Amino acid sequence: MSGILQRYSDFLPLTASTPRLTLGEGNTPLLKLRRLGEKLGIELFVKVEGMNPTGSFKDRGMVLAVSKALEEGARAVVCASTGNTSASAAAYASAAGIPCFVLLPAGKVAMGKLAQAAVLGARVLSVRGNFDQALDLAVRASRDLGLTLVNSLNPYRLWGQRSAAWEVADELGEAPDWLAIPVGNAGNITAYFAGFVTYKNRGIIRNLPRMMGFQAEGACPLVRKETVVNPETVATAIRIGRPVSGKKASAAARITGGGFYAVTDSEILEAQRLLASSEGVFAEPASCAPVAGLIRLHREGRLPRGIRVAAVLTGNGLKDTETATRGIAEPVEIEGNWDSLKEALSWNPSV
Repeated sequence: MSGILQRYSDFLPLTASTPRLTLGEGNTPLLKLRRLGEKLGIELFVKVEGMNPTGSFKDRGMVLAVSKALEEGARAVVCASTGNTSASAAAYASAAGIPCFVLLPAGKVAMGKLAQAAVLGARVLSVRGNFDQALDLAVRASRDLGLTLVNSLNPYRLWGQRSAAWEVADELGEAPDWLAIPVGNAGNITAYFAGFVTYKNRGIIRNLPRMMGFQAEGACPLVRKETVVNPETVATAIRIGRPVSGKKASAAARITGGGFYAVTDSEILEAQRLLASSEGVFAEPASCAPVAGLIRLHREGRLPRGIRVAAVLTGNGLKDTETATRGIAEPVEIEGNWDSLKEALSWNPSV
């Protein structure tokens, strides 16, 4: 089983002393969405990052961050999280044999993600405050208590996440015209940009894609160009009002001619249902922000026809089943006999 440390060793800051941890991260599917692509008039691909070991893209950066932490003699790791980072940190800390402490904003984390962190052995602390406050505390814990911070402030996190851009380019044979991605703390869009730049500098690709970031209307500091003090959205993974990598992300969008766009929670949930029911892909709400954004841009006549777009689905839909099943009808209960089944199916194959 090989992960990104083995596959992309020539592109990563590894030494002979760096442990080669892996849980089999990376090498996730890049699926072509034919129905939705035709509807939007584009060639549409999705990078299904929910197929990573803990169900999100965070594993790409976490394997490198924890490996380097071990190399540097770390005794424990700490992070703040809206959910996915905590699950990933807990998994790789467990694999490394060191303790993990995670700080979560109280009442703001999907239960699937909370369960992952706890079962994987992390010490979970629920902070009465938002993610930004939790991150401030995690930073202080790393400084004052000697814990290794594994949030995206850790440069190895974003370096490992570049591997997803390399995989997209490897599979397509070139960079897409647009890279559409959900934006919360803004680290992932920054990592993709850096990954494409690396490939361009080495002559592997000719052009950089436009970096198109999508945020929820209730948590869109990069769209509004100001901090959102109390961010709110059903897409918990991007419920962040003060993105740590905001300046770098803004530079990536500006350099590539991209930008940041906001979508409503209802648009996000509709995109989630559409993606699942028409393409067979179940992604968590935050992942569906770029799909919702592409649909909106198409409706407004701002989506160029015929372009090739790679949208990043950052996390698995099983991370937050409570949100996904809201408003969905309960299963129909029937008697255990053939007549009841025929009546319930109400389907005639000869019609």
